[in-house]
Amino acid sequence: MKSETIRGIKYSAIALAVTLGMTACSLEGDDGEDGVQGPVGEQGPVGDQGPQGDSAGTLTRIATVPLGAEVTGIFLTDEGDLFFNVQHPSGTNAATTSVNAMPINTGTVGVLAGANFNNLPVTLPNSPVPSSDEEKELVVSAIGQYQVLGQTGDTFGTDLPEGLGHIYTLDGEELVLENDMPDFNGFISTAEGEGYLFSNWEELPGGMSRMKVEKDEFGMWEVTEAMMLDFSPVWGTAANCFGSMSPWGTPLTSEEWVVDSAVDTTTSPSWNNPEAVSTDARLGRMWQMTAPDAPNPYNYGYIAEVTEPLADEPVIVKHFAMGRYEHENSTVMPDGKTVYLSQDDTGGVLFKFVADTAEDLSAGTLYGAKLTQDAGQNDPATTGFAVEWVELASGDNLTIRAWIDEYNGIGTDDYVDGQSSYITMADVQAWADGDATYPTVEEGGSSVTAGQPMDNRVAFLESRAAARLKGATAEWRKLEGISINQKRAKEAVEGADTIEGEVVQNAYLYIGIADIDNTMIDGEGDMQLSARVKDCGGVYRAKLEEGYNISRIEPVVMGGTYRSSLTGAERCDVEQLSQPDNVVVMNDGRILIGEDGFQENNTLWMYEPADK
Repeated sequence: MKSETIRGIKYSAIALAVTLGMTACSLEGDDGEDGVQGPVGEQGPVGDQGPQGDSAGTLTRIATVPLGAEVTGIFLTDEGDLFFNVQHPSGTNAATTSVNAMPINTGTVGVLAGANFNNLPVTLPNSPVPSSDEEKELVVSAIGQYQVLGQTGDTFGTDLPEGLGHIYTLDGEELVLENDMPDFNGFISTAEGEGYLFSNWEELPGGMSRMKVEKDEFGMWEVTEAMMLDFSPVWGTAANCFGSMSPWGTPLTSEEWVVDSAVDTTTSPSWNNPEAVSTDARLGRMWQMTAPDAPNPYNYGYIAEVTEPLADEPVIVKHFAMGRYEHENSTVMPDGKTVYLSQDDTGGVLFKFVADTAEDLSAGTLYGAKLTQDAGQNDPATTGFAVEWVELASGDNLTIRAWIDEYNGIGTDDYVDGQSSYITMADVQAWADGDATYPTVEEGGSSVTAGQPMDNRVAFLESRAAARLKGATAEWRKLEGISINQKRAKEAVEGADTIEGEVVQNAYLYIGIADIDNTMIDGEGDMQLSARVKDCGGVYRAKLEEGYNISRIEPVVMGGTYRSSLTGAERCDVEQLSQPDNVVVMNDGRILIGEDGFQENNTLWMYEPADK
């Protein structure tokens, strides 16, 4: 039965941010401290230049978001409904629509109502760059009208008294954070024009909401149920960034933010350093969430699957076997076993996980990508990379859970300056070297594992450092959304007729890179690109091969810069990409790209590659 209370506020508390006469995505400002890393390795052999992607594609501006906001949570349903969010807009935005008099000045989950994105014309008009003060504070779109479904703190009458996006202590008694950073959306259809919308809330601590939504005959939506999922059985969650829907219909949420558990104790504080706990707001909130118990850092930094998403109390499983690092996104291939995963950080790794059993992510083998840059090339717009896969380890959730539990109960009283209760670089190095036992504390090892027989915990609990020391390339900067179109991929790789008789010759994995900077342009290691578009980012792609393997990554579309005549500083061109974040592949091969950039009003783009 529908909630009549919620139905009655469809056009008040559930806002419509319509276009102003127009008829024609990481944690803000901080990537966090790098996790445990080894020294920069020697550059691998330079490979021959491979074939380049055709860059003569077309960018179309679909919509812009209000001042201060990122475009996040792009999700396209099978019926063609496009959901996306307005993450952390400026709190001073005051302009309101003529429909409901509600500003977009806090985290907002919404949909482009009245448009079918699976049935679009070949050519679409460009939404203009907002010019008036009022337009700059609202969502402006070229097609459809942006309908707000929920905003941070919404209670939907009395259906969600704790407030949408509000994060509480594990016992549910104390409000820890009013989270204004909605990210990933995932949709499960229950009938034509209705279903459940799952939305991530990306901060420390994080969360996920579920709203039941229904569409009327005019294409407008209402929320009939709302809840925040209970993560207390899995020790809470942290910085739920982008995500995906598995081929078997379960939401996969990505825990992006890994506050350093150990780090090299000579350079960075540890997770249980009393000074860090008291001065770092995000770390402090994690301790507040679990109080009076000390939080175990190895409980966070994973892909979490909502395995019973439509139950009255959805069941959540964290997949430790897929590795612990700053997860931006994971995408499962149509085989139900192969998963590609992006790490959103400086010096990040592109990971692959291959499950032992289809549609079961609890056990499998973790790999890191080793890149070889095209010989004689360094321009980001033309330079690709050959890909080899370095096997790290095989594992399962239960075994890794037992390792994690060894770090329970470590509090600030256990902190010793210059030592660590957590995994150290010396531990990772000993594992990479094939040592029989962990090093002692005097040798730089952890007090928990000192002298114990070696095992594979470092591969799953400090995955970036493990991958780096095993020879994988740990030089990406802000690997963001990673996406395929399930139907196109299955048709291209398996010959399965999934798109109304269309024969798809090639299908691609698309990867957003928000910032081609730092370790990608430092002239060291495997990636030695020029700094030409460093702050603007771009989108790469990899052709899916037999068995859903990828062996080459190439650029598709890059941002562009211009030099200011006033200051001489380089700026990202507003008519080109600026720090792409979310990427979604449509049935017709076009891609949707959400910006997390420097523009006054970030853009939701549609890009049509010349070669789809």
